Amino acid sequence: MAFDLMVKRIYEPPAPDDGQRVLVDRIWPRGVSKEHAALALWLKQIAPSDALRKWFGHEPQRWAEFRKRYGAELDGNGEAVATLRDLLREGKVTLLYGAHDEAHNNAVALAEYLRGMG
Repeated sequence: MAFDLMVKRIYEPPAPDDGQRVLVDRIWPRGVSKEHAALALWLKQIAPSDALRKWFGHEPQRWAEFRKRYGAELDGNGEAVATLRDLLREGKVTLLYGAHDEAHNNAVALAEYLRGMG
């Protein structure tokens, strides 16, 4: 089953075709109100561990290893992954993140992980 899944910076305005908007960062993004975020869920427990996040530091040369390590964390985080999979079974989900780098962040890695499970 292919999931209807998008990834988007939380600073972009909500759109009608976002479906259920899920913030997947451990820390609330600066300058974003709860109203602007328009979230269905803040699933902070699916975010990378603090140790992994700090090690990665959004360094593109660490991206491949970050994806591998984060995937291993997700493998051991069945409850949070199941929560997202349940939402995806209901319809479109947009994973939201606050990082500046749109190609190398936990939401992109999480989307790849979920698509691999699909």
